[in-house]
Amino acid sequence: MDSLGHRNHTVVTDFILLGLTDDPVLQVILFMIILYIYLVTICGNLSTIILIRISSQLHHPMYFFLSHLAFADICFSTSVTPNMLENFLMERDLISYHGCVMQLGSTAVFGTVECFLLATMAYDRFVAICNPLLYSTKMSTRVCVQFLIVAYVGGFLNASSFITCFYFLFFCGPNHVNHFFCDFAPLVELSCSDVSLPEVVPSFTSGSIIVLTVFVIVVSYIYILITILKMRSNEGRHKAFSTCSSHLTAVTLFYGTITFIYVMPKSTFSSDQNKVVSVFYTVVIPMLNPIIYSLRNNEIKGALKRVLCKKVFS
Repeated sequence: MDSLGHRNHTVVTDFILLGLTDDPVLQVILFMIILYIYLVTICGNLSTIILIRISSQLHHPMYFFLSHLAFADICFSTSVTPNMLENFLMERDLISYHGCVMQLGSTAVFGTVECFLLATMAYDRFVAICNPLLYSTKMSTRVCVQFLIVAYVGGFLNASSFITCFYFLFFCGPNHVNHFFCDFAPLVELSCSDVSLPEVVPSFTSGSIIVLTVFVIVVSYIYILITILKMRSNEGRHKAFSTCSSHLTAVTLFYGTITFIYVMPKSTFSSDQNKVVSVFYTVVIPMLNPIIYSLRNNEIKGALKRVLCKKVFS
């Protein structure tokens, strides 16, 4: 293979993704299943964004962040799924060196944005339930935009750490990545250079983001729980908890899977288990989020009914 310009130590110009399976029959079955999931992901999240934009009843900070969570889910899934679907139909799952960089960076950006948005939504529920009189001030439009900027800046900074460390790796062969997308850990295993620093820096940045966002979520819900338990009305408790249930479900699914992948010791699970969990958080969870919020959130269900009624009777 040709070298990459000035990096004359690097002889690998593309990678072969080993994918989920090499069984042709199973590949066709998985192609159909994942294609269906991807279409539902796009339609569900786009519908969520459109519904929030056209329904004045949903013009609140929580739904502002939810619409951006839906956008992040679309981008997160799109960075992986179309390439995976293409590779199911090809004999060699080939991805270029720079295509691998783009995929690695985009998954890092939008995965990080999702972490920050989930933490921000937890803080939003904390303010709404624990400090309702100050809600309009603490969650003003300006503050919401600032939170959003922090989410995207954090995403690009985290992705920069992955991409920079990737460029410090030299690949002399083999070029077979034991995964269905360009995740950082299997790429490090292929490097023929010293990986001590490139391996530590992305782990530190992503780990810090996970710890920070989990801390915000846990502290927010501790205060929310204390406030709910102090409520005298059972109806008030139920209403307060119902506004948090969909978010808690989304948080549990997302952080449960990324903890399995990025926090637990590598020796505790096989590469096949790693792939299965990766499918769940890159492909399945982006589909589940709009379903969770539409089924468990009364305001969204009410807004959807009003929109459908207008369409039917107009």
